[in-house]
Amino acid sequence: MTISGSSSATARHNPLPSEAFDAPPRKSFALLGASVALDPRRHAVRRDLADIRLADRVFAPHYACAVPRVVIVATGLREAADPASAVLTELEVGDVFEVLEFVRGRAWGRAPGKDLVGYLDADALSWPAP
Repeated sequence: MTISGSSSATARHNPLPSEAFDAPPRKSFALLGASVALDPRRHAVRRDLADIRLADRVFAPHYACAVPRVVIVATGLREAADPASAVLTELEVGDVFEVLEFVRGRAWGRAPGKDLVGYLDADALSWPAP
């Protein structure tokens, strides 16, 4: 069966006219070959989630954009979500922390000033003004 460009079947599959896509063309890239192995202590990449800035180097089921927050209570940056896990470094009041995920009171992300990735208590971070 052949369907012409003006048939009702085409309209069901293409409900929006082409003019609805007037957005500027996006810059795109392709991940060619296998993902590269990155140190997860220095690069925000896990099996389930990665920083969008790494999308050209690693494949992940989900990507997140980093949301900068300021440390408001000195805290340890830990290697795992468990509060008893090893401390990688101490973050001081005023340090920036780039959050990629909040889960159960913990934040996972990157401390750019220390060039380390880890977990900390979400209550130690500022929140945007309402």
